[in-house]
Amino acid sequence: MSSSQSSPPAFQTALLAGALAGTTVDLSLFPLDTLKTRLQSAQGFFASGGFRGIYRGVGSCVIGSAPGAAFFFVTYETTKSLLAPPHLVGTTTGDTKQAELSGKGTGGLSPGVTHGVAASLGEIAACAVRVPTEVIKQRAQAGQHGGSSLSSLQHILNQRGAIGLTGVWRELYRGWGITVMREVPFTVLQFPLWESLKKWGRERRQRTGRGLFGDSARGKDDKDVSAPESALYGSLAGGFAAALTTPLDVLKTRIMLSERREGVVSVVKGIWRDGKEKSGSGLRPFFSGIGPRVMWISIGGAIFLGSYQSVVNAFEGTKQTKGTGELSL
Repeated sequence: MSSSQSSPPAFQTALLAGALAGTTVDLSLFPLDTLKTRLQSAQGFFASGGFRGIYRGVGSCVIGSAPGAAFFFVTYETTKSLLAPPHLVGTTTGDTKQAELSGKGTGGLSPGVTHGVAASLGEIAACAVRVPTEVIKQRAQAGQHGGSSLSSLQHILNQRGAIGLTGVWRELYRGWGITVMREVPFTVLQFPLWESLKKWGRERRQRTGRGLFGDSARGKDDKDVSAPESALYGSLAGGFAAALTTPLDVLKTRIMLSERREGVVSVVKGIWRDGKEKSGSGLRPFFSGIGPRVMWISIGGAIFLGSYQSVVNAFEGTKQTKGTGELSL
């Protein structure tokens, strides 16, 4: 294997990088997420808390961010390796390696399809952690149950006598379907675009000998984009995907905050009816909170994918250093 080739990120690397990236972005941008949730609430922005208590629900965020993001990236990287053409396995680090032909890869999928499928499966895996966390977090953010994550969780658990264990489980996973419906289109837009921008960045580096931010901002062994470059591409891809999927996000928020379980069709009709009554436009409420959402995810995409790239580059650089006995900066 040539020196320009290396293996995909190890399982432990993807696990740790994803966990650190998820925790960093969720905690740093939590206030914007709270404002977005209150704008989308059926009770209205100020009735849900306005600008007060913007860190309500942060406890559930602290607990759920790391495992959710780790689940995503482990599934994402593994699926990419399995679905890539047998002769070439592309990774988030930008490297390639000769794949074993024994059962590895389908050999027929384009990079865009591979990245889209991998991201979709990653989001479905992450939702196993994300949905209960979101239910508890958003109820606290909207001021329900005293604005406390613990009280919101206890309220759900205390219903066991009336609805049984299965009912409690369904309540914790309320909005699972619409969350997946939101996340899959979002990632199908975001991650292939991010990977395409990174590919463009790597090709540009090969042509010019410089990264987008100069020679000082390098990826590992100059084969991949640097963390700041990945952050820029993540911000552009995230903001674009966020704007287009805002209606799905509004639906998810309304379903999770409703006092009783409602179907998606019923919620859609209710939002449309409220919009016609309040503003004369049934479509307008579906884009409630689009400003904070695009801002939050644009900044979040930069922090999330920049942090992930930084950790991966650092870990892969350390492995290169151990293999060559030279210091890799």
